[in-house]
Amino acid sequence: MGYAQFFIDSFAGKFERYLSSNKIVVSFVHLHVHSHYSLLDGLGKIDDFVTKCQELKMPGMALTDHGTMYGVVEFYQKFTKAGLKPIIGVEAYVAPNGHTQKRPKIDEKPYHLVLLAKNNQGYKNLTKLVSIAHLEGFYYKPRVDKKTIRKYAEGIIALSGCPAGILSQMSKKDKLEKISETALEWQKIFGQGNFYIEIQPHEQISEIKKMNQVLRKVSQVTKIPLVITTDSHYCLKNDQDAHEILLKINTASTSKEDSGMSLKDFHLHLHSDKEIRKLMPNDSEAIDNSEKIADKIDFKFKFGEYILPAFPLPANETDSFDYMKKLVYQGFKKRYKKNNIEARKQVEYELEVIKKTGYTDYFLIVSDMINWAKNQGIMVGPGRGSAAGSIVSYCLNITSLNPLDFGLIFERFLNPERISMPDIDVDYADDRRHEVINYLVRKYGTDRVAQIITFGIMKSRMVVRDVTRALDYPYAIGDQIAKSIPMGMALELALKSSSDLLGLYNSNPDVKKVIDMALKLENVARHASTHAAGVVISKEPLVNYLPLQRSTGSNDIASTQFSMYDVET
Repeated sequence: MGYAQFFIDSFAGKFERYLSSNKIVVSFVHLHVHSHYSLLDGLGKIDDFVTKCQELKMPGMALTDHGTMYGVVEFYQKFTKAGLKPIIGVEAYVAPNGHTQKRPKIDEKPYHLVLLAKNNQGYKNLTKLVSIAHLEGFYYKPRVDKKTIRKYAEGIIALSGCPAGILSQMSKKDKLEKISETALEWQKIFGQGNFYIEIQPHEQISEIKKMNQVLRKVSQVTKIPLVITTDSHYCLKNDQDAHEILLKINTASTSKEDSGMSLKDFHLHLHSDKEIRKLMPNDSEAIDNSEKIADKIDFKFKFGEYILPAFPLPANETDSFDYMKKLVYQGFKKRYKKNNIEARKQVEYELEVIKKTGYTDYFLIVSDMINWAKNQGIMVGPGRGSAAGSIVSYCLNITSLNPLDFGLIFERFLNPERISMPDIDVDYADDRRHEVINYLVRKYGTDRVAQIITFGIMKSRMVVRDVTRALDYPYAIGDQIAKSIPMGMALELALKSSSDLLGLYNSNPDVKKVIDMALKLENVARHASTHAAGVVISKEPLVNYLPLQRSTGSNDIASTQFSMYDVET
């Protein structure tokens, strides 16, 4: 390709091409991909997707996990760092009869619909839709209905979905005219150019081939463009067996039993552009449309910005700093003698730093929370970490240690030369922590307070036992392997470190198969739960920033879908 033609292509909107020939990217972009955050259904880890996209010289891809956005921050950060384009999405579940309907055997099978955030507004609407699906529509799956999607459709590009999508399902029983009317209705919801009919290259399965034939006709009738996706659930072709094992772990079935979820007839790896074109030789426009969709995406996360809530002041107070200063000096009188010049100078200095750095409301919120708990007779720790170096914290009753007695340094807690969020570690009695959380919900609102999600990961010993069970091997095999792995050690390192384990691996074909499968499944997310103590308080409704779901074991408070580290990013 000549340079002139190259730049013509670039200005025509070609998606992030590079000058050097070995970096010129192919046109196909994966827009329907499940990671291991599609819990016990997807196998691919984000790092593996990065590596594979680079290997295939693809410019980026979309992440569309089932009904959740668990992995989008990690995905965005790692793809951006690698020079790849991350496209934030979700495979939503659409309740045909309304997501508030939860009737047995009637409302148990929602349709699938792929939603991609086109821009900042699209991301906000995506978080709202996902949150509503979990908080209002959950019935076996997190579901949302067409009426709600219509309300929050701005800034979203939609694909009609996999074989479980509404158009695909209609293709099995309805006439072309009716399917076309439905397709046009969805296009009207998202706007022309923001809805695509999705077909997939799994035509070795006769049902998929028939679906695709009907959907191509629908596209011709309605002029709604086609796009090809692969519904990828893992990275590599040879991950298929490990993926089947994962599905059996999900359903607690064995190799002799039907998991009811098997996808072994599908090839759900990250296909190359060449593979896709070979499989779908007459659908080049649908292949190219994947890149056109990717070109439309213009969303960027804003990291490093602290969005602090405002502390609700008493009726007779108008300025949060003046109010905090009043509370500090009230506490100062209780903590220090009037003529303690050193303490007074330090407290004045700290107040000045807090005002300069803008953390007044943060101190008020933490102080109010701790003092409420103490007034309720809830045991609160005396303070630990760098916060113990602050006289303001001591005067506000946040900590119970006089920093001057121990020579503690305030700047380790809050440094005016290197402004970063202060970290106040607070310990409550385990059996009454929920009372403090409920107090925060009452004070700041159910839409502005949430607990934080955490993920259980399949570690080496656990995954070996899971794989052994899924393969229907004797318990003793998994037990022997697990006990040969040093506690807390990764499986690959254990193979190098333990001669006993390596000996088993080289001498026993069953052990080798278990370990080979376990190596692929290790560090895959197994389940989601709620962080024991993490709580988020927001200035605005949390759904303006991130997706929510119900906290584990509680319908009274929501939980973020982002982990603690992602929330802090």
